[in-house]
Amino acid sequence: MLELSPNFLILIFAAILDRLIGDPVNWLHPVQVMGWMITQFTNLVIIQDAATNKRIPRLSSLMMRIAGFVLGVSMVLGSGAVTWLMLIIVSKFHPLFAIALSSILLASCFAGRSLRDAAESVLKVLQTGNLEQARQELSRYVGRDTADLSEIEILRAVLETVTENAIDAVTSPLFYALIGSFLFPYGGVALAIAYKASSTLDSMVGYREVPYSDLGWFSAKTDDVLTWIPCRLTVITLALVSGKSLAVWKICQRDAYQDPSPNSGWSECVYAAILQVQLGGENRYRGIIKYKPLLGDAINAIAPDKIQQALNLTRICFLLWLSLAILIATLFTAYLGFV
Repeated sequence: MLELSPNFLILIFAAILDRLIGDPVNWLHPVQVMGWMITQFTNLVIIQDAATNKRIPRLSSLMMRIAGFVLGVSMVLGSGAVTWLMLIIVSKFHPLFAIALSSILLASCFAGRSLRDAAESVLKVLQTGNLEQARQELSRYVGRDTADLSEIEILRAVLETVTENAIDAVTSPLFYALIGSFLFPYGGVALAIAYKASSTLDSMVGYREVPYSDLGWFSAKTDDVLTWIPCRLTVITLALVSGKSLAVWKICQRDAYQDPSPNSGWSECVYAAILQVQLGGENRYRGIIKYKPLLGDAINAIAPDKIQQALNLTRICFLLWLSLAILIATLFTAYLGFV
């Protein structure tokens, strides 16, 4: 009888945990710990100016960029290394406890359930016709101003959030969990946590605007590089699953490059192409209007069923990757047993 290695049992248990319970509100999340550490470091190099009441860098541009490099390297490598060492130590006391802890930690890296819950919470309020409450609910999950959004704009915001975060919060952590699981004991958890550290850094300091432009340069570039491969693999997978891969790829080639981000344009565009909707347009951030490039063709209107389809596509991609990895691991184990 073939047996899966603990690494792949952890993957399966983590996927089940994410599907069933997601991220319980009262549980301490690894991203919260990362966020606290990033905030402490940021407060050392960015101060509040009493005269202007604005946050400004306290170091020169060069020193801020060096600080950004130190912050990025220490958080990404440190998070992965500390997680791995902790699990190795725990495994010495009891392997089953290490597997349980690993499964919980890895499940926290998969935000499939959380992403679905967030989208459905907005859609549920929107169905009541209470636009004001829907705007407030949406504001919990997006960075754009929501106070004046129409129903169509709310739906677009939800779909853009679902499609962009599908890569950052679901398929990319899974990609690194799969790679690590093939490499070394508890490697899937360590690499997934390291990727989450990179993603958290990007979301907190990876801005082009002052005071983060110098401090966050390394974090932003690191996240772009680490997300590049899983993003393209997700696009290819979803295009194949859609049954119209050539048409989807052509639209992505046409529109995705218009987005200044090397990844989010592709992430949103593949869903737009499959669902035959159009994403992008005018958004407001703290009162400032910003235009995102138009992605896809407006053949269909953005509606709740399209958002559900997008969530289902993400789940299908996740399950396909996980199933393929388990199949490969099983065949490899069988081959080793044969020889």
